[in-house]
Amino acid sequence: MPFPIADAHCDFLYGAMEYGYDLNTLRREQVVHLPYMQKGNVKLQLFAVWYDQKLRTPPLQQGLTMVDCYKRMLAGNPALVPFTRDFDPQGDKIATVLTIEGGEVCEGSLAMLRIFHELGVRAMTMTWNENNELAGAAMARRQKGLTLLGLEMLREMNRLGVAMDVSHLSDQGIRDALEISTCPIFASHSNARALKDSPRCLPDDLIRDIALQGGVIGVNFYAPQLTENKLACIDDIVRHILHIVSIGGVDCCCFGSDFDGMSTYPKDLKNGADFPALCQALLKAGFNEEQVSRIAYWNLHRYLSQFV
Repeated sequence: MPFPIADAHCDFLYGAMEYGYDLNTLRREQVVHLPYMQKGNVKLQLFAVWYDQKLRTPPLQQGLTMVDCYKRMLAGNPALVPFTRDFDPQGDKIATVLTIEGGEVCEGSLAMLRIFHELGVRAMTMTWNENNELAGAAMARRQKGLTLLGLEMLREMNRLGVAMDVSHLSDQGIRDALEISTCPIFASHSNARALKDSPRCLPDDLIRDIALQGGVIGVNFYAPQLTENKLACIDDIVRHILHIVSIGGVDCCCFGSDFDGMSTYPKDLKNGADFPALCQALLKAGFNEEQVSRIAYWNLHRYLSQFV
């Protein structure tokens, strides 16, 4: 049997809102597709509500529209179920978790955060690529940490049980979150800066600190955060996994594909059907089957269990 797969990040919901993506019918450049997920044995998928600053639609409306897409997706696909801590990946269901990528959708309101939590959101990144009222972004020119409102939002996330996702957050923002958060934080789709010098990749000290707190780091498949080459490959992903494990241990690493969030994919890992090839590459790199199982599925399952 192939390893069960957990994927900490995809942007399918934005495609569902803007382009009419449907899990059962491929459209445009869509990658997240139910047959691909089933072929690759994907058993846990996080679906992000991504705020697009280029749209005229207000942030809250964008967020609620994508939540509606998520709810309709679940209603129309009996194979999908909300993730629970006792979910069994050996069955025929795929567990899902709703997340937010870009805290702008809360429009500075703790009440909106509480409503999103009621609607099923269990993790949130405070920023995307630009600084906002909550925090500084990794890709922004002016680096800053969490604002006073961001600190207040984090405390409310802790109280509610919404995981703090620090992918896209500035280094200082991550350090602030590590200091303040009473729950382990995680990075849904971030790589190792020691191997690729990008602000979106994590330096070794932050990898270590996230791991020590009990968090996980999902390695993404985006070439500019994996390699100097125009195209990435599975071996590049494996290098980042090996490095993160060498710093934080085998329990701190997972997958965070970023499917449907980029236009070019690794030449030998183009969609969810190719996850078994990544697992085989991890075995070839020296991990045993139990370790691959943890990286591929159980580390993310364990982490998320405290928020459902």
